[in-house]
Amino acid sequence: MSATEPIVQLRSINFGYDQETILREVNLAIRDRDFVAVIGPNGGGKTTLLKLMLGLLVPWQGQVTWRAGIARGAIGYVPQFSHFDKTFPVSVLDVVLMGRLGRCGFMRRYRPEDKRVAGELIEQLGLARYQHAPIGDLSGGQLQRVLIARALAAEPAILFMDEPTASVDAETRSLLNRLLRELNERIPIVVVTHDITSFAQLIKQFVCVNRSVFYHDQQELTPAMLHEAYGCPVELIAHGTPHRVLPPH
Repeated sequence: MSATEPIVQLRSINFGYDQETILREVNLAIRDRDFVAVIGPNGGGKTTLLKLMLGLLVPWQGQVTWRAGIARGAIGYVPQFSHFDKTFPVSVLDVVLMGRLGRCGFMRRYRPEDKRVAGELIEQLGLARYQHAPIGDLSGGQLQRVLIARALAAEPAILFMDEPTASVDAETRSLLNRLLRELNERIPIVVVTHDITSFAQLIKQFVCVNRSVFYHDQQELTPAMLHEAYGCPVELIAHGTPHRVLPPH
């Protein structure tokens, strides 16, 4: 594929768990410098869609293709905060350095370059004073910064983020917004979120997911798009607050 082709493309994807279909007939392409917000109700398939693109799940039918030259180690991924084990006995620096494994190779010693990149990211994300602290000592916002630093340490060709603003403070949200703006000048970003207000000025495309996937190449989130994603009239989307709906529901 040439540089004009999508970074990653899904064609006629069907997938589910056990006998239940979660996603059906999904067609989607992510291109250079896209900033895609993936929205939809809980259980609609947002995280599943992300994992299919990442190769963490294998579709029942269809095909996921990556542009030639994009190595697995060049894919950045920030998982949901709730899925990270804070009791694991590693320091902030250890976690960020894990992002370099795709470049230095598993079970190999970290190079000075790896440590330099990790150190710069730790500094950039305001974590310098905690770099040798165990991750169990961090607040939710601080840990989320560590996971973002780990993803960026891979110097990714694309960045996937699953609910990156969940359980974080206003300072982290502001810092993340500035960081993603700069990063999006070079690479595409895909964000699963209920809190689109954090990225309102950055979003270029919307993907509405509710078993089916609807792609919108525009910045405006319209009432029709919300109905498409949630299957009912939606008044509010905000993390931590159930979406309020208008009759009929």
